[in-house]
Amino acid sequence: MNKQNEKNCLNCNCTDGNIPLISLTFKSETIHICPQCLPTLIHKPHLLVDKLPDFTPPVVPPHEH
Repeated sequence: MNKQNEKNCLNCNCTDGNIPLISLTFKSETIHICPQCLPTLIHKPHLLVDKLPDFTPPVVPPHEH
């Protein structure tokens, strides 16, 4: 695969030459995330704020168990 065409995980920066990536859109831009980092996007999106410009994670009330 051509290095210019490689896609990278927005969180860990692994490439699609190493692991399959999932494509998403955010603010009309295509971004990619690997399966290992997807739980971060789902459960701890605040950790990705510095990697996604203009991203504000939703405010979720604490879970009661």
